[in-house]
Amino acid sequence: MTRNAWTVAIACVVAFSLPSLAPAAAPQAAAAVAEAPAFKTLLPQMTLEDGDTLVFLGDSITHQCLYTQYVEDFYYTRFPGLRIHFHNAGVGGDRASDALVRFDEDVAKFKPKYVTILLGMNDGAYRDFDQGIFETYQRDMTTLLDDIADSGATAIPMTPTMFDARAARIRGRAAEPRDTYYNGVLALYGAWLRRVAQVRGLGFVEMYSPLNDLTMRERKTDATFTMIPDAVHPAAPGQVVMAAAMLSDLCPRGGVSAITIQEKGDKLAGTAGGGEIADFEADDDGVRFTFTADALPWVVPEEAQPGYDLLRAGHRYSREAFTARNLKPGRYELKIDGQSVGTFADGQLAFRLELESNEKTPQYQQALAVAMLNKERNEKAVHPLRDYWLRMKVWRRQLAQIAGKDDVESNAKREQFEKWRAEDFEPGVARCLALADEYEAKIYQANQPPARKYELIRVE
Repeated sequence: MTRNAWTVAIACVVAFSLPSLAPAAAPQAAAAVAEAPAFKTLLPQMTLEDGDTLVFLGDSITHQCLYTQYVEDFYYTRFPGLRIHFHNAGVGGDRASDALVRFDEDVAKFKPKYVTILLGMNDGAYRDFDQGIFETYQRDMTTLLDDIADSGATAIPMTPTMFDARAARIRGRAAEPRDTYYNGVLALYGAWLRRVAQVRGLGFVEMYSPLNDLTMRERKTDATFTMIPDAVHPAAPGQVVMAAAMLSDLCPRGGVSAITIQEKGDKLAGTAGGGEIADFEADDDGVRFTFTADALPWVVPEEAQPGYDLLRAGHRYSREAFTARNLKPGRYELKIDGQSVGTFADGQLAFRLELESNEKTPQYQQALAVAMLNKERNEKAVHPLRDYWLRMKVWRRQLAQIAGKDDVESNAKREQFEKWRAEDFEPGVARCLALADEYEAKIYQANQPPARKYELIRVE
């Protein structure tokens, strides 16, 4: 240890172990403690109201239009009385610096209340940790957070997702030192982002841990399990895990509805949370009533279902409880709008049924129709929109290479770009946005819960 190092070490020992040697400094120390900086609280949840816009800013993982789609599905079904707008601002290959270039046109223009940020996967450059690369990411992300704040929106940084080195090795695409270090590099980027969110008092979503933790859990029984087949881009099941991470960290959740039938006095009666019961009738054969729910269950397309099942997402985020007590012993058939959804023993009914994942219920089918309509919206309007912005990025990089050049070839390239922007990009973006709005209008018609007729009839 050098002389200077020993001096610092001794000074630290004196300062921390011999406070009685400097009584005059005690009042100053107490004052310093009293003047400790006021820490900011993190945003507890997003409060989206009628007419608000949520922007998803990111790279190719956002450009996939999957986790964004599933979060949209949740809001469409959980809050059918609110007209909430969503804008996907993901572009494949983006780093924070790329997002800055298009920020005004692709983010601020939509006047969002919140902007989620999923960047970092490309910023780390797919290699072992490099201080210079990290400092560039820190600088650009800081500027991006400042721009979001200046626009009047609240930023919600989200950690980079998982890099699955085992998936790369399984596909025969191993690369070192990337495969050994890159998932850890992303963890470091996420840790820095977590600190920034706390210092600024922003929202925050932990994307990294849910994907890594679930992968580790499943590899206890299946060594080749992955939700990220190409090591970078989560497939639909993994994107449901990402959507659930957003719901867990920032979205209001809980049960969709709870219907309870039991004796009150000397007769059966029905009560409900999350909706209204009307026209209740009960006799020796069973009960009949009408129920109008406030919301629909969260349902995802078939390709995403494996991730939904691994999370028990219906139970955690979308429970539809149905309980019937004090019934005569036997088996009872439950029908909703004339559709049989199952036959159950009185003991099962007394404990509780959960209907949110019962594909036979009309409300499940309605929610699925909403999800499929939104899938179509993303495939036909949103994803093509993001493709236009990807081509714009390619053009801008090409133009940057010829910046300052004044020759025939460079000038022709600039003219070609202006022609593309005027005749292809701008009309194409406008068409995609208009089509997305048309689908949104259809979704807000399809997501309204109607009054439904329930019948619980004794069959044995």
